[in-house]
Amino acid sequence: MHEVLSPLADKSEFPEHTLDYNIKAERLGWLPSAPQLNRNPLQLCKDADAAGMEPKDFAVQELKNGNLKFACEAPDSPENFPRNLFVWRSNLLGSSGKGHEYMLHYLLGTKNGLMSEDLGKTGGFKPEEVEWVDEGATGKLDLVTTLDFRMSSTCMFSDIVLPTATWYEKDDLNTSDMHPFIHPLSTAVDPAWEAKSDWEIYKGIAKKFSEVAVGHLGVEKDFVTVPMLHDTPGELAQPFDVMDWKKGECDLIPGETAPNMAVVERDYPNTYKKFTSLGPLLDKLGNGGKGINWNTDDEIMLLGDLNHRNTDEGVSEGRPIIETAIDAAETVLTFAPETNGNVAVKAWAALSEFTGRDHTHLATPKHEEKIRFRDIQAQPRKIISSPTWSGLEDEHVSYTAGYTNVHELIPWRTITGRQQFFQDHKWMSAFGEQMVSYRPPVNTKTIDKVKGSNENGNKEIVLNWITPHQKWGIHSTYSDNLLMLTLSRGGPIIWMSEVDAAEAGIEDNDWIEVFNANGSISCRAVVSQRVRQGMVMMYHAQERIVNVPGSEMTGTRGGHHNSVTRVIMKPTHMIGGYAQQAWGFNYYGTVGCNRDEFVVVRKMNKVDWLDGPAGGDALPRPLPTNPDQA
Repeated sequence: MHEVLSPLADKSEFPEHTLDYNIKAERLGWLPSAPQLNRNPLQLCKDADAAGMEPKDFAVQELKNGNLKFACEAPDSPENFPRNLFVWRSNLLGSSGKGHEYMLHYLLGTKNGLMSEDLGKTGGFKPEEVEWVDEGATGKLDLVTTLDFRMSSTCMFSDIVLPTATWYEKDDLNTSDMHPFIHPLSTAVDPAWEAKSDWEIYKGIAKKFSEVAVGHLGVEKDFVTVPMLHDTPGELAQPFDVMDWKKGECDLIPGETAPNMAVVERDYPNTYKKFTSLGPLLDKLGNGGKGINWNTDDEIMLLGDLNHRNTDEGVSEGRPIIETAIDAAETVLTFAPETNGNVAVKAWAALSEFTGRDHTHLATPKHEEKIRFRDIQAQPRKIISSPTWSGLEDEHVSYTAGYTNVHELIPWRTITGRQQFFQDHKWMSAFGEQMVSYRPPVNTKTIDKVKGSNENGNKEIVLNWITPHQKWGIHSTYSDNLLMLTLSRGGPIIWMSEVDAAEAGIEDNDWIEVFNANGSISCRAVVSQRVRQGMVMMYHAQERIVNVPGSEMTGTRGGHHNSVTRVIMKPTHMIGGYAQQAWGFNYYGTVGCNRDEFVVVRKMNKVDWLDGPAGGDALPRPLPTNPDQA
């Protein structure tokens, strides 16, 4: 990290390894963590009860005296392993997980194409904040369960695959923050074979879990740490300097110098009843978002009349029912300001209390509008303007970010309340990023250790690695179906410039290998004048399950676009408790950027499909020219 620090920064105050920054950010309450602590959170509450203390006070005491630690401080200790992984609506071991080969090695403990070694062997800079072990633990996960409607790369590596319904087989809502309409997914036919809708699958899991929990888990207290969130008072928790309680620079105060700490009641035997009914906290706390709240009594009554109320004895008695996927959709539509005009008016009124200006006129014309699931089944509906977003859903104004800030005089969510370009946080200054600036590519040190290490006689060139959204797929899906494969080259491909291809002796459609210390890819080359010299592209979400030969570098089957990447987080994205620089889910925080990654590209000598009795030299049998020989 010292390589990218500003020359004006005091290097003695900043560690060399990225992990140290991440650990410090978690300890100071800037970032979330999972697992959170090195002790079971249920057991922690029991230990607090045994000591006659409140769980928060007990945790603070234990953290101070060193008996309790954050799990990130010892990632190779078995008690800190992430034992179970449920993957839903994601291709984590495929298109969305950077550092694919590392996941295979450390999380799954399976065959992989890694060509890098642990720091203990290479003598590199070691993190200072962790309990170091020379041999990193592998195979940390005990169970991987994936819910998907297709056999993705993640499904191929999973222990359990739950087949879910796809288009026209389930009822659901479909929208995003990038388009102004809300659409339905509607059941036209039943799901094929054993497939079920997402809702039915998780409802079934909740029901069975409630049954098996009896006698093992009851009503338990769960200790939870939460970072200082965006749009909360925690944004101003650390306004002056970065002080670390562990180093004695300040006291450990939850929500100020450390994460917020809370105790949540978990009624495990009643998980199913809670899953299928509206909870009571909406009566008590109301609903809200982005730092504002409003009363929901009207909506609770409306949903009860619409979905009916539960008559079963117990925690769900009298509560509005959420039994089916349509019930769940109606719940969202009832409580969201974007689909319930009455809620939108209340939301704008709540914001008005902060700004001192009346904003309710933005939703008053649609005060009586309530979008129901059957309405959007008949026709997708345009949503209602909400203070959750900074643009307007208006017949006369196209949605534009920041519109309400300008025309409604709503302050920007910054320390100044204005559009802000200068950042004065200590870490921003240390990395020379107080102002928006261009930064040259960072040396990720993944080339030197592999370039020329296993030569095949063909020239090797180094190119910048880019993974844009693809042409021959449907967003991040279906690149492996026959239609998409027929439209492209029938398997994994990369695009490179004519100049670079000529330098490396590569012609269009040649089999090539792309590799660095993170892993290797075997694919065909598309040589094009449309690609800039010095870069190579592989459109993302090309699965490694169709027409992927073996790698000459690793001896294993070639990977996909995330096989040559790894997660590289930036310390300035970890800052928290500092006005707009505060963590928010899917809002603000660390991202795994791989635009600084470089790869070695060379032509392959031999295409080995690894389909012999024990892998190795078997090549694909050519298709017969005479149909009678087929």
